[in-house]
Amino acid sequence: MQVFYHGSPMLFSKFDLTHILEGDRKVKFGYGVYLTSSFSSAAHYSGANRNATTHYVYTVEVPDLTDDNHIDFKRPIPSGIITKAEQKLGECIPHQVSLDAKHFRKYIARKLYGELNIHAEKAAASFLKSIGVDYITWPYSWKNPALGINVAVLDESIITITKIQQVELDYKQRLISGSEKKIQL
Repeated sequence: MQVFYHGSPMLFSKFDLTHILEGDRKVKFGYGVYLTSSFSSAAHYSGANRNATTHYVYTVEVPDLTDDNHIDFKRPIPSGIITKAEQKLGECIPHQVSLDAKHFRKYIARKLYGELNIHAEKAAASFLKSIGVDYITWPYSWKNPALGINVAVLDESIITITKIQQVELDYKQRLISGSEKKIQL
């Protein structure tokens, strides 16, 4: 299992993708639950809604990322995933599409739904899950990828919440160190 963090102004006991657009109202990296390897980044995301008065960071566990269960932005799609996608679609994936998870995901969405919108993103996530892709990943920092990763988890049922902490943010929506208080549900 791998540990990640999720920031939210809402307190809940399990993840539910029906609330996907209630955060920052985007699915820029795919239809899924967004997690990060950085606690302070998760705290920052809990303040995405500037009107929020409470901020929570969820510590979660997900099954390990493997070569055949995730795709990475700005990296070629593993050949096994391409093969499964081609078999399911009944057509060859263009080489250019196979070079980056963003292009691959959008290609799938357009094939299944025609135009890009939230319904197409949801269809693409469902398709990816059906061929064994549980995650879409991208660097926490594009300038310094070694700092960690962000993850869109396509199936909320594989996420286990292990701890919830209420945190305080400063005026720039940054974590105030030492403000963490464990929440009991």
